[in-house]
Amino acid sequence: MKFAEFKQLHMFRQAEHLRRHGQLLAERRQDSFRLRLFAAADFYAEEWCEWDEERILFIHLFQHPAGLNEYLHAIRLPKEL
Repeated sequence: MKFAEFKQLHMFRQAEHLRRHGQLLAERRQDSFRLRLFAAADFYAEEWCEWDEERILFIHLFQHPAGLNEYLHAIRLPKEL
């Protein structure tokens, strides 16, 4: 599913689609929130939840790679590379 079509879905359906078809890339903590970064088709989705809860507060969508900057420090490449 492409970006424009995904944006039209209700947040519940977006979360369901990300769990089934998205690739979880990273997780991080920001203040009292847990953020999960997913790659899907032609976009990225950042799922925001309160730290100790599963209820999703919102899903931030972006296509530009600059949105990945906050996750770059957590990337660890295998030593073989």
